[in-house]
Amino acid sequence: MTDNNGIRSGSLQFYPRVRAKKVIPSVNWKPVSKEGVGLMGFIGYKVGMISIWAKDNTENSLTKNKGIAIPATIVECPIMKIYSVRFYKNGKVMRDVVVSNDKDLKKSVKISKKLGDLENIDGYEDVRVILYSNVKKTVVDKNKTDLIEVGVSGSVEEKLNFIKEKIGKEISVNEVFNEGLVDIRAVTKGYGTQGPMKRFGIALKSHKSEKGRRRPGSLAPWHPCRVTFRAPQAGQTGYHSRIVYNKLILETGKISEKDINQKSGFKHYGVVKTDYMILKGSIPGPKKRGIMITTAIRPTKYQVKKKFEVLELR
Repeated sequence: MTDNNGIRSGSLQFYPRVRAKKVIPSVNWKPVSKEGVGLMGFIGYKVGMISIWAKDNTENSLTKNKGIAIPATIVECPIMKIYSVRFYKNGKVMRDVVVSNDKDLKKSVKISKKLGDLENIDGYEDVRVILYSNVKKTVVDKNKTDLIEVGVSGSVEEKLNFIKEKIGKEISVNEVFNEGLVDIRAVTKGYGTQGPMKRFGIALKSHKSEKGRRRPGSLAPWHPCRVTFRAPQAGQTGYHSRIVYNKLILETGKISEKDINQKSGFKHYGVVKTDYMILKGSIPGPKKRGIMITTAIRPTKYQVKKKFEVLELR
C-alpha cells in the first residue's frame, strides 16, 4: 500500500493562483535579447504531442549517432503581419502608429482608412511592433485575430529600418525562429473551482474523521487567530499563466514542402495547414490554445549543445 501521508503540493512561487487575464500572455521585453536584428516573438497554436524517431548528434552523448525516440509537441504557426508600431520613452508608450488596415482586423480593432507615418518622430528610446496572426488559415475556430506586442532586437536605428522593410509583408516563423532554444508562455488547461485535495494534493483523511475527509485537518492555530494564505483551501484550479524555459526546436517547416499530417488528422485538432514548429517535450495548455514563443531568456550550456536530426514522425 502507498503512504497515506501526502505532501502538500502547490508552489507558493505562483501565488496568487487566479485565472489568467489573457489567453496569450504578454511579455516583458526589457530582459529579452537576441543576436542580430529581428523579431523576438511569435504566436503559435498547440496541435498536440507526438513521438519522434531522431538521430542524436549531441557531442559526448551516450547515444551519439544512434536513433532514439523523443516526445515532442507540434505547434502551428500561421503567417503574421505588423498592425502598428509603438515608440517608447522612459518606459512608457510615446506614440502608437497604425500601419495596417487589413480586412482581417475588422472584428478585433477599429480600422481607419488613413494610415500613420513613421517619419519625423524624435525623442524615442525604444521601438516595438504589434503583430497579428492569420488564424483563419488554420482549423482554430476564432472570428477575431490575435494581437500581441513583440520586441525587436538591435539598436534603435536598426529596429526602425527593419520594421519599415516588414510593413505590409508576411512574416513566417522560419524568419524568426529556425533552430536553437525558445521560451514558451502559455495558459494551462482550466479545471474551474476545485477542492484542496485536487488543488494542492493533500492526503485523504481517515474515514473516522468528523469534519470532512477531503479537507485539511487544521486551517490555523488558535494564536495567531487568523488563516494564512499558505493554508490549502478550495479555489481556482488551472487556467494559469505559466512560462516553460529552454524548449529545443527540433524542426520548423511548411506543410507545402513537408506534410507532417496524420491520415485522420491530429486528435482534437485536425489538420495542420500552414507553417509548423516541432518542440522537444511538452508545453502547457490544451489543443488549439494560443501560445507565445519568445527568444530564450536564460539558456543553459547543457540544453544549447543538444542537437537532433528528425528522421520519422510517429
